[in-house]
Amino acid sequence: MNLILFGAPGAGKGTQAKLISKNYGIPQISTGDMLREAVRLQTDLGKQAESIMAAGQLVPDHLMLRLIRERITKPDCANGLILDGFPRTIPQAEDLARLMNELNLPPFVCLEISVPEETIINRLSSRKTCSQCGADYNPAINPAPADMKCTVCGGRIVTRPDDNEETVKKRLEVFKRQTGPVKDYYAKNGNFYSVDGNKPVNEVYESIKKILDALFKS
Repeated sequence: MNLILFGAPGAGKGTQAKLISKNYGIPQISTGDMLREAVRLQTDLGKQAESIMAAGQLVPDHLMLRLIRERITKPDCANGLILDGFPRTIPQAEDLARLMNELNLPPFVCLEISVPEETIINRLSSRKTCSQCGADYNPAINPAPADMKCTVCGGRIVTRPDDNEETVKKRLEVFKRQTGPVKDYYAKNGNFYSVDGNKPVNEVYESIKKILDALFKS
């Protein structure tokens, strides 16, 4: 079960990824986290990435693919994984498909959590975030406690500077422009599924579970 969760910022990908990871016993792997960890540990790849980022450049695809290769061949990925933050372009999706084929691993299934743009704007404009662990709180789904202390780590809950309507709209435009072709790529290959994310968390998860069980338990 190799999954890519797809959806706009604020669609609820993080929440659903945690539920899938817990209930199916597969790890959630963030390319951003992998990159930061490689830099922190000063691995060969980490040093290369650090110098590139220090120069204000994007880490090239071939380095990201090497990081992904190292991570997905570890024992905890034997039954699958949830990949977060990659691919963002058609060439990345094609490179990832070649990597999976080379490693004799099942191809990725792309699962979209679809939420109307107006709902996304409302969610993100009213979102609060823990300043320490990054946990999200939203009045409609998961309200912040009255004392504004994170229920996960006890950190201070704040409003992120970029969680305002104007910035959110710009982020959504960038998302649609960058990722629309990637959606089409997976749809053409028959590996694309979509669920209605404009529902309570448990209902969204049940919709996802039905798809995953039909795909991987048949």
